Amino acid sequence: MRNADIRRLDREIQATTKKLEAVRRGEWWPLNGSERRAMARSLAVGGYKVARGRSAGREEQRMDATGNSAELRLNAELTALHGERQRLLTEAAKTKAAKKSSGWF
Repeated sequence: MRNADIRRLDREIQATTKKLEAVRRGEWWPLNGSERRAMARSLAVGGYKVARGRSAGREEQRMDATGNSAELRLNAELTALHGERQRLLTEAAKTKAAKKSSGWF
């Protein structure tokens, strides 16, 4: 394929890697909408429970689980991007080899 497609995938891989690192640091900006809502809901309910003098352990576990699922989602996306990049490179190499072998007799 074209080098532009490979460069585009490289940029997407870099962006996804940055998102994954941010999620591992506990940042919320790379989360999707449902993950953000789940985190906000757990934070609100946990704060309410703490204000009432009860434990917020379950909400902390839910926030951890939401962060882990976001990390898993981004890892899967990164794996798919790497696979697509490898497919494009292999296809480009095959095309180049076919042109070279058919044109130089």
